[in-house]
Amino acid sequence: MFDLLSRPATEVAPLLLGAVVRVGEVAVRLTEVEAYMGESDPGSHAFRGRGKRNAVMYGPPGHLYTYFTYGMHTCANVVCMPEGVASGILLRAGEVVDGAEIAAERRMASRAFADLAQGPARLAVALGIRLDDAGSNLESGRVRLELPQSHASFSAGPRTGVSGEGGSAEYPWRFWIPGEPSVSPYRPAVKRKRN
Repeated sequence: MFDLLSRPATEVAPLLLGAVVRVGEVAVRLTEVEAYMGESDPGSHAFRGRGKRNAVMYGPPGHLYTYFTYGMHTCANVVCMPEGVASGILLRAGEVVDGAEIAAERRMASRAFADLAQGPARLAVALGIRLDDAGSNLESGRVRLELPQSHASFSAGPRTGVSGEGGSAEYPWRFWIPGEPSVSPYRPAVKRKRN
């Protein structure tokens, strides 16, 4: 697995479609991901260089990078590239394939099976991924990644909700399996007014 993940996120991301992320009894088959290319990518947490918050993004590959967003949500990423180079793949959405009852208990606001893991925060909640899972080895840790046996056909487009240059059509680094009901709807970034 680490051989595959030692490549740039833009190459690896579409290959993760159909992969299964498993935490205990709950498993999600990935249907949507986004690539982030580190210090050269204005949408990446590593764009301004290495710091305490993003250190896991700098490797080794095959580990989990988690972060807290909007003061309430945990999101999860698969780290790519050799150690010392930041690159990661945001797990955006998926279909719950094991442990649906547990996932539904965690996601009580969910209205339909398809939206249990539709969106990066929902996916993390459904799986039970926590902020302190950061740095977990995806082969042997609490959070496991099972690569697909074959690669799914996919579509690509701009990343969802990324503001500034990194959210433009010049960065078609969001990948999804067409026709999958668990894929989150595309939302461009909303420019916030400053007071």
